[in-house]
Amino acid sequence: MAMDIIIGVALVLGVIILIHEWGHFIVARLFKVRVDVFSIGFGPRLFGWKKGHTDYRISALPLGGYVRMAGQDPSEVDSGKQAPTGASDELMSKPRWQRALIAFGGPGVNFIFPVILLAAFYALVGIPHSAVLRQPIQVVAFSSTNTQQSPLKVGDRVVELNGLKNPTWESAFEYLDRVPQGSALKLKAIGQDGQERSVQTALRDPGAFDQVFGFIPFGPVIDDVSRKTPAKRAGLKADDRVLEANGQPITYWGQFVDVIHQSKGQPVSLKVQRKGQTIPITVTPAQGLNDAKDPTWQIGVSNQNELVYDRTSVGFATSYAFRRTGEFFVQTVGVVGKLFSGRASVKQLQSVVGISQIAGDAVRKGPSQVVFLMAFISVNLGILNLLPIPILDGGMILLLTIEGFLRRDLSLAVKERFVQVGFVFLLLLFAYVMYNDVVG
Repeated sequence: MAMDIIIGVALVLGVIILIHEWGHFIVARLFKVRVDVFSIGFGPRLFGWKKGHTDYRISALPLGGYVRMAGQDPSEVDSGKQAPTGASDELMSKPRWQRALIAFGGPGVNFIFPVILLAAFYALVGIPHSAVLRQPIQVVAFSSTNTQQSPLKVGDRVVELNGLKNPTWESAFEYLDRVPQGSALKLKAIGQDGQERSVQTALRDPGAFDQVFGFIPFGPVIDDVSRKTPAKRAGLKADDRVLEANGQPITYWGQFVDVIHQSKGQPVSLKVQRKGQTIPITVTPAQGLNDAKDPTWQIGVSNQNELVYDRTSVGFATSYAFRRTGEFFVQTVGVVGKLFSGRASVKQLQSVVGISQIAGDAVRKGPSQVVFLMAFISVNLGILNLLPIPILDGGMILLLTIEGFLRRDLSLAVKERFVQVGFVFLLLLFAYVMYNDVVG
């Protein structure tokens, strides 16, 4: 496990930080700015090499990185406090718009990198799909709390959905995403008696899919146990198979989720199979929000989902990579928005400790998970660095924008205070998140 974490940190954090700083470096060189230091990590130099004017180094604190450019503002962190001399290859000698683009270079490359990484993966390996969702729709079980009476029965196999022949779970989801909410659904189903019958119903809302078709037949095997959750505290682990919940036999993942949702926060007694042994575990669900933003009871686990890969063309692989990167972008912006609006807690953020463990888990699961995590972290890093917080790239862009409107440089004292406030804020935030990661 320790080796998985080391490899994961090197691949996920190391490569992403390297890509980010390379973005600053390449745009700076594009505008003929001399770069004195290219560092992965902060603090004392451990080792490296010098090529041309640039000292490429690995530093002692692997919590980021920086590019130090000649003649940059003395107020900036790691500037060396060397005042600009006015030489043409110094940063402060360049127009503000060029300096803003240099600041944007790191986050910009963080948005481009996932597209390239995912496109290469999809072209070489294929587009991932759930093996279970590729199966024909056959009703296996319904929730005991269904609010919508389904015309289907356990054992029914759906052979037609609004003219769509032999739908799979995947094709049904894709089709229903395109039709208006509440649209009529004309179904043909073959029952356990072998007789075909036609029925009609409707989806009241997108979340009512399981009320009509029942649970998707995912097995009740745990894939991930989130940190600082009831499941983690109770001792549940990846690869545990849930056999019983409150005395009810569990055959499908949806049945397990159903018991947790109905718990009302009361302890749930489980029997899980782990490495051939049956282990009793009691977990107490906590209240959270589901995908529809409704309050529900959760324990912080996800199910295993076997993937199959469809080979595809380079063109489709690239377009699909753009789509997935866009989804990561929207998801991250949504979380940041919730943090600022108070709808999400800072406790949900991960420090280097949390990310290291997630990266180690990704290495354990295989190359595909490492690729997806690298893409996701890269987008996260790009967005977070563009926040208008002093010391971050977004803060530097904000400062340059203010100076552009004023048509003059702010005083060194103002800029130093601007950077100090940002530095203290990020230091306190980092310490708080690290504390939650360690003791959570």
